[in-house]
Amino acid sequence: MVKVYTTTTCPYCHALMDWLDQIGVEYEEVNASADQSITVVPVTEVNGQRIVGFDRPAIKKALGKSLKKS
Repeated sequence: MVKVYTTTTCPYCHALMDWLDQIGVEYEEVNASADQSITVVPVTEVNGQRIVGFDRPAIKKALGKSLKKS
């Protein structure tokens, strides 16, 4: 399960979600204000592992599968 913690005004959040859509990864968008442990955005959670920022290599590694180049 992939969750993306976002805010409505974060351009990096929206870029991250656009990228996930492009590479075919399904995710749940979560309002970051709903979780007090989230202090910066975006945060991508893959199987319980949290990745701060739009860090493509770390996200690809956490997903553990070969993704098309983007």
